[in-house]
Amino acid sequence: MSGGILLPPVSVMLDISRDRTLSFLAQPYRFIDRQCRHRGVDVFETRLLFEKTACMRGAEAARKFYSEPGLLRGDAAPEPVQATLFGKGGVQQLDGEVHRARKALFLSILAPENVARLARRIRRHWSRFDHWAPRGCRLPLYETAQHVLTLSVCEWLGINVRKGDLAALSADVASLFGDAAGPAHLRSRRARRRLERWLAKLAEDARRPGGNVGLSPLFRSLLEYRAPDTNELLPPRIVAVEALNLVRPVVAVSVYIVWMAHALLAHPEIRERLGRSDAGYHKAFVEEVRRFYPFFPAVMARVEAPFSWRNQHFEKGIRVLLDLHGTNRDARSWHDADSFRPERFLERPVDPYAFIPQGGGDAVHGHRCPGEGTAVAIMLASLDFVLAHLPVAVDSQDLAISARRMPAMPGKPIYLKKL
Repeated sequence: MSGGILLPPVSVMLDISRDRTLSFLAQPYRFIDRQCRHRGVDVFETRLLFEKTACMRGAEAARKFYSEPGLLRGDAAPEPVQATLFGKGGVQQLDGEVHRARKALFLSILAPENVARLARRIRRHWSRFDHWAPRGCRLPLYETAQHVLTLSVCEWLGINVRKGDLAALSADVASLFGDAAGPAHLRSRRARRRLERWLAKLAEDARRPGGNVGLSPLFRSLLEYRAPDTNELLPPRIVAVEALNLVRPVVAVSVYIVWMAHALLAHPEIRERLGRSDAGYHKAFVEEVRRFYPFFPAVMARVEAPFSWRNQHFEKGIRVLLDLHGTNRDARSWHDADSFRPERFLERPVDPYAFIPQGGGDAVHGHRCPGEGTAVAIMLASLDFVLAHLPVAVDSQDLAISARRMPAMPGKPIYLKKL
């Protein structure tokens, strides 16, 4: 049925006893790492989603994953993920020169001067927090951050958001990453359809003579981009997909903002130090949040040309998963890996294949996320506000982490207090 998750053929269903999908979903951030430790390897083969799948972890695995020409991304992600999280036809599903050219567009949009303008908008909207609610009112940090980031990124792109529409809009954008994998998946599909229709209509109107003049040059660069293989403008629906590939990752930083708050509550000594430290320590704190806390468990590729690595043969057609969280917490790359220590980012240079919260290697030529610097800038733009508006302390039981959902979250909401 269109819009649903297709069941595998009966012949594949016979292999259900060997499929490890349920085991993966029970511990998505630990499954690959635990299996690798148990087997004493950095790569092993299993079955996930009824497909033969190779799972990898560690810095050397990341180096291979991002440098091996026989690994492509085009159809690697399961259809439900493509249909919700990424959107079909977007930059994440491209490879080769087409991918490099489309990614160059994103890198130009996310140039440092443009990101700085976005960060200023975010700071301004956080500064208005005390006008949002009566004195003594508590607001949930996660949802509040989603509102702030949705409004800021839309303004940055020149997209008008009416005040009464903000809550529904931010909820739809958050559903793209919050509900993509889980029982609310159909909600994520519906949100994707609504958002793409809205932005595609915006693109169509803007391309007409005298069209929407309020859109920023950043959004217009999507409208005017021509694919290198066809020299044609992107269809309005693909413009919508790529616009969401700017909006969604910005709003998704709300997850990291919650993890910043969690770290501050769990480590009051670090909270105190941040209050008297320079920008270097603030940046180290943000990077340690990205290393230490879970976001998405793995990234995917598919084997186009067979190859071998670490005595494992990768045959054509199989899916490959690289463990992000396990690699970021790998004791071979990180001293005292399971401790939260911002100082580690001040002590020595970081291997770009050991630190992969948003992909590994080089952002210009590879598949490392071009928005990584943007995520850091957003977190830094939000840090002072979070420091000022968190409660002094919470019960340690309230800081328990629910790691079965993706992205993971604290088991209980964290609230902001009004000064």
